[in-house]
Amino acid sequence: MVDLDQYLEPTEFLDFQRERVRNKALEITEGLKFDKDKVIALFYWTRDNIKYNMYTYNPKIKANLKASVTLRRKNGFCMSKAVLLSALARAVGIPARIRMVDIINHKINPKIIDLMGTNVFHCHGISEILLNGNWLKLTPVFDKITALKAGYTPLIECDGSSDGLLASHDEEGNVFVEYVEDYGTYSELPIDQIVEIFTNAYPGMFARNEFPKRDKL
Repeated sequence: MVDLDQYLEPTEFLDFQRERVRNKALEITEGLKFDKDKVIALFYWTRDNIKYNMYTYNPKIKANLKASVTLRRKNGFCMSKAVLLSALARAVGIPARIRMVDIINHKINPKIIDLMGTNVFHCHGISEILLNGNWLKLTPVFDKITALKAGYTPLIECDGSSDGLLASHDEEGNVFVEYVEDYGTYSELPIDQIVEIFTNAYPGMFARNEFPKRDKL
């Protein structure tokens, strides 16, 4: 039997023991009775109130991946927003964890691919939340404004019953996102594994700290 306690506890990165994280979770879910409604509210708040900002995905700087820091900065990237969503869920007593995958986004700016030296985005973060005995996979990555501006549609939605992930094809039928590797789930962010993967996958960019800047996205 799975020990759910590990998915309810604060950690170094899912730091909902911090007052700002705990209070925000309670504020977002105020007046909501059912966990399903709480998860939906937490998802949309994280998706649209934390603006997408890819250039902070530098695991050498641990603060970039902490839920409390992402909440304070009001911007983040796939993994930091997944960490925040999972932390907010835990703060209101709903088991949550992190899933890590590699993806290819076929709509990304070619300049980013040139900088990374590959078209694979390693260590993409997904929040998994336990509802009614099922783990829902939720990706609050692109806020609505960014998604519509960049053409990253359809928007990722959450109904509390089915997964909310980046779509394989856009609304015109073009290939959008491919999932190419699944590392599994974690009760805590696997920071050492992420650093190792980034070091091997992005040797030039990671060694020189040449992470993408906002104007290149």
